[in-house]
Amino acid sequence: MINYKILFSLMLLLIIPLAIHDSFAQITSGGFGKSPFERDFGDVKLLDAYFGTANEKIEIDPGDTNVPFTVVFANVGTQDITGIKGQLSLPLGFSPTDGSGSLIMADATSNSLAGDNFYLTFYVNIDKNMKIKQYPGSVKVDYSRLRESGIRSSFSDFNFKVTGNSIINVKALNPFLNSLKTNYVTIEISNDGTAPLSSVNIVATNTQTELSATSTSTTNIENVVILESNWNVGNIEPKSSKSLTATVYVPQNLQQDTLRIPLTIKYYNAHGDLQTVSKIVDFYIKGLIDLTVYDVNVIELSGTQMVVGEIINEGNEKALFGFITLEPLNNSNIKKQTQFIDEIDTDSPVPFNIPLEFDSKPQYGEHDIQLTVRYKDSVRDELFVTHNATIFVKEPPKTESGNNLQFIIIPIVIVIAIGIYIMRRRKKSKIQAN
Repeated sequence: MINYKILFSLMLLLIIPLAIHDSFAQITSGGFGKSPFERDFGDVKLLDAYFGTANEKIEIDPGDTNVPFTVVFANVGTQDITGIKGQLSLPLGFSPTDGSGSLIMADATSNSLAGDNFYLTFYVNIDKNMKIKQYPGSVKVDYSRLRESGIRSSFSDFNFKVTGNSIINVKALNPFLNSLKTNYVTIEISNDGTAPLSSVNIVATNTQTELSATSTSTTNIENVVILESNWNVGNIEPKSSKSLTATVYVPQNLQQDTLRIPLTIKYYNAHGDLQTVSKIVDFYIKGLIDLTVYDVNVIELSGTQMVVGEIINEGNEKALFGFITLEPLNNSNIKKQTQFIDEIDTDSPVPFNIPLEFDSKPQYGEHDIQLTVRYKDSVRDELFVTHNATIFVKEPPKTESGNNLQFIIIPIVIVIAIGIYIMRRRKKSKIQAN
C-alpha cells in the first residue's frame, strides 16, 4: 500500500526549490546575477579597434586599399600567452588584401606577458562605395597558455569607423605685400578632405618673439613685424575653409623678396587625436609707389592755354608706363585728353602739361576737372591715382577796332606814296629828255 504522506512530502521537497528560485535573485554567470554589464572572465580582453598601426591611428577614405586595421587586446590572465592568431570579420565592402575568403587573418609577432597589451594588425581593402560612418565588426583570437597544452579562443564584437581623410591647405588671398607700409593680409585655411577638423589653432612660428628660443632662422620673417601670431579658428568641416587676418609691416630692405611665414596648425582629427601640421604661406614683397598730384594750374604758352602740374612719388619704387588723363567734371566742356609721361621715379617730381581743347565753343572761367594717373608696378599690375581740381580758363584779350583800321590804312598810304614817287620820277625823266 502506497504511503501517501511520504509521497506528498517528497512532492513538497521538489516544489519548494522551484518556488524559491522564482521568488529570489540568484547568482548566475560570473557570480553577479542578471546585469546590463557582461562580467565573463577570460585571459583576453578587447580594448580598441581602429584603422592604423600599433603606434598611430590613421584617417582613411572609401576606396583605399591595403589599409592597416589594428585590434588592441589586453592579457588579463595570470599567465603569459603565446601562438596568438586572429581572424577578423568585417561587413560587406571590407575585404582582405590578399583577396582570399571573407575572413582577414593576422598573427602576433611575439608572446604576451600577463598584464600586458598586444596588437593584431590586419590589412584591408575598402570598397569605394562605402560611406563615412560607424560599422560593426567581430574578431576571434586563438592562443595558448605557456606550460599548457591546447588552444583557447576568445570572441569579441566591436564598432569601428571609416573616418574620411582631412587635407589642410593654406594660401594668401592676396599674396603681395608693400614695403614701408602696414599691410592687412588674409590667410585662408581650407580642409580639402572628407573628415572634419576640430578645435583648429594656428601659430605663426619663428617670429621675433621666438628668436631667443631658436638658434637659427628658417625664414626671413624675423625682419618683419606681425602684430598677431596666434589664431583660434574653431572647427573646419570637409570641403570648407576659414580665414584669419594679420597686420604685417615690412621694412624697406625686403623689397622684391619673398616673405615666407611658417604656420604651426594644431587640430583634433576624426579619431579625436591631437595632430600638429606645419605649413608655409608665401608673400611677394613689392616696393611702395606713393603718387601725389599737386600744383595744378593753367598757363599760356605760345598763345595756347595749358593745364600744368607735377607728380611726385614718395615711395621706394618707380612707377612704370605712366599716363595722365584730363577729364571734365560737372558742366565743363573741356575735351578729354591723355598724355604719356613714362616712368615716375622717386628722385624728383615729374611735370606734365596738357593743351586745353573744348568740345564746342570755349567756356571761360572756372572748370572742375579730374586728373587720373595710370601706371604699372613691378609685377605689372595696373594702378590708378585720381586728383580733382578747379582751374580758371582766361578769355583771350580783345583787339580794338581802331587799331585794326590803322593796320589797313598804313599799308594803303605806303602804296599810294610809292606810286606818287614813281610817277614823279617818270615825269621828270621825260622833261629832261625833251
